[in-house]
Amino acid sequence: MTQLTLPLETRSAFGRADFIVVSANERAVAFLDSYPDWPAPAVVLYGPPACGKSHLAAVWAQRAGAGIIEAADLNRDIPNGPLVVENIVAGMAEAPLFALLERGTPLLLTAQVPPAQWPQNFGLALPDLVSRVRALLAFALWAPDDALLMGLAVKLFADRQLAVPENVVAHMIRSLERSPEAIRDFVARADAAALAAKRPINTNLINELLDFPRS
Repeated sequence: MTQLTLPLETRSAFGRADFIVVSANERAVAFLDSYPDWPAPAVVLYGPPACGKSHLAAVWAQRAGAGIIEAADLNRDIPNGPLVVENIVAGMAEAPLFALLERGTPLLLTAQVPPAQWPQNFGLALPDLVSRVRALLAFALWAPDDALLMGLAVKLFADRQLAVPENVVAHMIRSLERSPEAIRDFVARADAAALAAKRPINTNLINELLDFPRS
């Protein structure tokens, strides 16, 4: 018999102390921690889904008293003062983004690719905007580093109030695609499977979810 799994919301821990600092992201963290002593008013954090961009953006927004909006909403009313613009994408309103870069107030942008690739990836048409984004200061937040993968998996389990043995997490990491998105999705699957079957998250459960043959 399986237990009914209720779709309860999982709240991620988004405090500064909850962010995993490793060699792959320490320069970005140090730069954001140096606020307001920035050498330039705008900065970009880029990397694949689930790599920590929104976490760091939320930490900085709290520190700077900044608003947070989606790039897709740039054609709406934009708050004054420091601002986070999340998820730079194709089809966004270019004129408001250029105006934000021109006004010179603290600005943090997030995207999956570095700003040098935005003109071709997102089809930017405004020449002045193309010049500005290519000159933006940017920090990558991802490299497939074992310490970061382990830390991310442990944090994702902890967000779900789960304490999973280190050897089980390590086995999971070795068996999955080395991307934060894959780890995030698998943690959710493991949590749901363990809850439904009233089982602990152990190596056997991980192997079953991965369809590994039994030894």
